[in-house]
Amino acid sequence: MREHNSSLQDIRIIDMSRILAGPWATQMLGDLGAEVIKIERPGTGDDTRMWGPPYLRDAKGDDTGESAFFVAANRNKKSVAVDIATPEGSDIVRQLIKNADIFVENFKVGSLAKYGLDYKSLADINPRLIYCSISGFGQDGPYAHRAGYDFLLQAMGGLMSITGPADEHPLAGPQKVGVGIVDILTGLNATIAILAALHKRKQTGRGQHVEASLLDSVVASLANQSSQFLLTQQIPCRLGNAHPNIAPYQDFPARDGVFIIAVGNDGQFTRMSEAMGHPEWAQDPRFITNRARVENRHALIPLISDVTRTSPIDFWIQKLEMNGVPCGPVNDIAQVFDDPHVIARGLRFEMPHQLGGTLPLVANPLRMNDTPPTYQLPPPLLGEHTHSVLSDLLGLDEDQINSLKTKGCIDVRDPH
Repeated sequence: MREHNSSLQDIRIIDMSRILAGPWATQMLGDLGAEVIKIERPGTGDDTRMWGPPYLRDAKGDDTGESAFFVAANRNKKSVAVDIATPEGSDIVRQLIKNADIFVENFKVGSLAKYGLDYKSLADINPRLIYCSISGFGQDGPYAHRAGYDFLLQAMGGLMSITGPADEHPLAGPQKVGVGIVDILTGLNATIAILAALHKRKQTGRGQHVEASLLDSVVASLANQSSQFLLTQQIPCRLGNAHPNIAPYQDFPARDGVFIIAVGNDGQFTRMSEAMGHPEWAQDPRFITNRARVENRHALIPLISDVTRTSPIDFWIQKLEMNGVPCGPVNDIAQVFDDPHVIARGLRFEMPHQLGGTLPLVANPLRMNDTPPTYQLPPPLLGEHTHSVLSDLLGLDEDQINSLKTKGCIDVRDPH
């Protein structure tokens, strides 16, 4: 139990998820104060520990072997290295479940039953348990037993079909988003389901089985694109950086690069036209409403581009902002973290790391005035908390812990 004032300080989570979707959910819950015990395979741990380079460097600048991918999604967790394939290992998890509130897993559908770690088995041990299953395709249906990764689901779920340059562009073709966005969405959906189940448990005293899948998450996230297909049966196509329902809402060339104009209503378009020295655009029947601008974007976009390419990016951003027109640069990641607003919002912070030095991390985006997210633990080393968890929570003595270690059921790591 956490001692600080947090939203979930009395909640304990047993986390048997790996990669990104599950760890993202449990990191979110850990930031909100839950105690997260991450169960990992001895010797290798979470697959993403090896997904590098790059790797974290210690105070001396030496490579630690802790991947940047892993540290992005695993703060505020305790690592317990347990081999659930052994009877002793799976029994350790069941013993931990007795006093847990939430269990999170992303194993292949049905595969945990042989270890006695399926929902029915654990609900018999702890009826108040909220059991969250995260998978590629869900717990039922013809694809349920398939493995699912973000890239695969971006393709199968339709997201790639609407991402990338338009067909007439020389580099046309479907493209994935540059981050594991389906994993992130699935992790957030899992978090929402878990919190809803926790609230319901207050009324009923019972837990339940909740699930989130990558396929469900990506299809649900298509939003207006799927809605317009369902209404019209017209398949949405790739438009590059343009918007299917708003114009002008895309990138434009400047003298020294490209920048974004995002006009969301007719008033903004009028002010944009005036700022660019062409107030007549806002009176042109082809452009006077958003509907007209979308239908005539082939005429409008070249007119705007001819003007924007005459001056540098900073000139246009300053002028358009002065006129209340949404716009901005296309930043690389370094520019993002150098941005004064990002700095003011505290989106980058540092934590001391067990191997020496400090670890830069990205802050939780939630803002809460009474119980904000907190950062108690840096991403753990594999097996770093095995000894303390088995001793403090299960009451095992040194002889019992050493016996389990000798049998290969657990791994214990001293961070020092």
